[in-house]
Amino acid sequence: MLTTLETAYIDTRAGDLAWRLGKEPLPALAVVNLELDLGRRRSRTAGDCRIQVQMRLLGASHQVLLNAPDGCCSETVACMPGSRTPLPLGVAERVGDWEYEFAARVETLSRGSFAGRAQELLALVADHPHGLAGRFPGDPNAFTAMLVQRDPDGAGEVHWRTWHAYPMEGRLVTTRSRVTGLR
Repeated sequence: MLTTLETAYIDTRAGDLAWRLGKEPLPALAVVNLELDLGRRRSRTAGDCRIQVQMRLLGASHQVLLNAPDGCCSETVACMPGSRTPLPLGVAERVGDWEYEFAARVETLSRGSFAGRAQELLALVADHPHGLAGRFPGDPNAFTAMLVQRDPDGAGEVHWRTWHAYPMEGRLVTTRSRVTGLR
């Protein structure tokens, strides 16, 4: 899904982004709710493992909320008041019985390369059933986009990618997250 966000563009620099795990839901400008079937549970209890994933576009970037029968997880990448910690390049944490991994990369692109990459990413996410992208007013290449997928082998894994575009700097922040051990 592609939407135009009705707000001022809050993120002014890629360097303003911070990461936090476990933050409560923040006010969102656009939300997509997904239910993913991860296949048969690995416990003695019969039945399928269904998890709820909520993708949230914030005025200051993104939040992903994951709820499953055996726990929950919240990832926030945004400009957060009071946070002076830069976006980490990588994180691995235990969340209950799950393993959570996060990685971030910042690319600096030429104006022409940036515009082409931005439009390519928006097209990819806009037509994907598990995608959400929001354009900020004023520049067609200022956006935040997210794409969630489950492990096709049903191995109890969900992963998502996000893109945060800063056309005024020519920077694209890409994140990859993965939660494993879902039952």
